[in-house]
Amino acid sequence: MATQEFYIRNASETEARGPFTHEHLISLAENGQITKETLYYDAVKEQWTPVTENAELVAVIFPEKVSLKLKGKTKLKTINVADASAAPISVDDMLAAAEGRTAETEDKLDPAIARERAAAIGLYSAIVTLIIAAAALMLPAIDVLATLDPFLIIRQPLALLGVLDAILAVLLILQVTQAYPLVRFSAALGIGLVGFLLWTKGQTTPLAAFTLGSAGLYFCTVFVNFVGVGLSAGLGLAGMAGYAFFALTT
Repeated sequence: MATQEFYIRNASETEARGPFTHEHLISLAENGQITKETLYYDAVKEQWTPVTENAELVAVIFPEKVSLKLKGKTKLKTINVADASAAPISVDDMLAAAEGRTAETEDKLDPAIARERAAAIGLYSAIVTLIIAAAALMLPAIDVLATLDPFLIIRQPLALLGVLDAILAVLLILQVTQAYPLVRFSAALGIGLVGFLLWTKGQTTPLAAFTLGSAGLYFCTVFVNFVGVGLSAGLGLAGMAGYAFFALTT
């Protein structure tokens, strides 16, 4: 998810508008088409929430206007006299200042950009985790899947779960982030289904690995900060890789 997208609607409306990026929302706010009471769909809570309840989103869409005031008894320098001690200003300096990048802020990352990058890492980690899970679940039953016999395939629930994971991986590769709820459903279903089968066989090590992998996959679609995404991606990839090693070597 290179760019976070939002769906919005007014409290009196039944249909949503979108998807919109941060830039679209800022433009709509400047034109008076949305307010702080406008509802947006919170993918984490999976519900419609007023913009005013998201402080970070409010700061991006409705930035506070800073009023400029002249200090009393300020000595103003004439523009006709050059300051010999001042460093020369280059074109790059002017462009950086226009974009809000100065010497004081060059080492700081814009919060909106940071969230988008963290979300992108979560997206790519979820894709890789789904691919590993699909391979681990489908390959042991690839001969059955190749028959295309529905009566035989339906007897392989793990293989069917692997097919679902493969489809979800393709959707995420195509940037269809609306599939995130299905990814979370697949992760929860996998913990229940695979966990039950492994538990009945007393295979606790692959059970723990698959549980960690599915939990990491789940939270890769939830967190939008570097710490949360990093931990989720690490758990998801390591856990699912461990389960794949067990499933494909035993």
